[in-house]
Amino acid sequence: MRRTRAKTLRLAAVTAASAAVAAACGISNASTTGGLAAGPSSTPITIGISEPLSGPAQAQGFAADGQACLQGYELWASVVNSHGGLNGHPVKLIVMNDEGWTASTKYDYRWLITHDHVDLTLAPFSSLLTATAAGPVTKQYGYALAAGQAGGDSVYALNDRDLFSTNVPVKIQMVPFANWVASLPANIRPKTAAYPAVNNPFSDPPVVKTMLALQQAGIRTVYRAPGSIAQDGANYGYTKSTPSVLKAAANAVIAKHPDLVVLGSVDVPTVQAFIKQFIARGFQPKMLIAAAGPDQGNQFLGAIGTGNSYGVMVPNGWFGGYSNALSHVMVQNYIAKYGGTSSVINADVAESYSAAQVLQAAVEATHGTVQSKLISWLHQKNNTIQTVLGPATFGPNGENNAALGSATIFQWQPGSGGTGAKFVQVIQNHNVSPTIIKIKPNWTG
Repeated sequence: MRRTRAKTLRLAAVTAASAAVAAACGISNASTTGGLAAGPSSTPITIGISEPLSGPAQAQGFAADGQACLQGYELWASVVNSHGGLNGHPVKLIVMNDEGWTASTKYDYRWLITHDHVDLTLAPFSSLLTATAAGPVTKQYGYALAAGQAGGDSVYALNDRDLFSTNVPVKIQMVPFANWVASLPANIRPKTAAYPAVNNPFSDPPVVKTMLALQQAGIRTVYRAPGSIAQDGANYGYTKSTPSVLKAAANAVIAKHPDLVVLGSVDVPTVQAFIKQFIARGFQPKMLIAAAGPDQGNQFLGAIGTGNSYGVMVPNGWFGGYSNALSHVMVQNYIAKYGGTSSVINADVAESYSAAQVLQAAVEATHGTVQSKLISWLHQKNNTIQTVLGPATFGPNGENNAALGSATIFQWQPGSGGTGAKFVQVIQNHNVSPTIIKIKPNWTG
């Protein structure tokens, strides 16, 4: 690709981001918002990031997530700078827009490392872009890569010692849900299930694992997406996710009338396409869980309607009321900087923030940005890093060993007085909330 394209992408990233980017980039004389003070004025520590911020088809459906991830990085940078910087140096984010393309992501990280000579790198949104692009490039140049949204099997399959993923591995994210369904009494437990899924390293593994577990529990599969049903989910799901493909898939599910729908979605538009068609055809599943989309707060509610969200479930490792002291502080800083309430903060914000905290801990512990020292320190067994997602310790393939018991399931429920909607943690491991809605209410239209 031409060098001029990189300049265009960088400009796009700056214009697509929020007005707080200047403060978050750690420019020492930039004003900040929400009462966060300006950072130190010494030589900055530069951090290279590429995100799917905008572009064709909303950056392949990743735009909302990419923007939320960047916001998490921005918030972390502004907080660090307001507290004296990183080892006394201001943090400066250098951001590029990959538009959701693997080739662009590869180019961006190579440019950031070889042209901008960034001191550190942070991963983009998604297992897909991390496993196929950011990870291989940063590994080539020996850079540590911390990620907050890269829990897919394809990421760990890289066996990349330089990569550090803070979130719960996606393959186990729906396990608490599958265990709960299997434990239900016969009069409530679904008898049939459908497993539509987009072919994606994020959405496939949890759907396949759930399907196999529920089949063993005696729940009959009446529909599954095309492709293999290998344990790792390889080649499972629709290779295209155009509106026409998703509509046809929804109709195929409807034709089988399953009690339970386990949707391998990657974003809000995927879930919206299925639910919109379910409503149009009058199909009312008793239970519905989606791999991603329902965790996107107001964006999800706006896409399907508040009343239609009731009973919908999603695996999620973080929410605004998460009982973690660091998370509580982050939420307060977020509200001070951007406004709003804790209930509408996108989980992507916290996941990115946690990845930045991992790099911060390594830089502070090693008193510098020498990549080999950062990587070695992060692999030391006794080094547990406290993040807004909880503790993090890393295995040789980048998996957060401390996150293995943190898989949780959330559900949208009616808000106070039966109006509005609230996002509630209903299952964690084998602990089930008594408030869980067992049978999803009918769509409101």
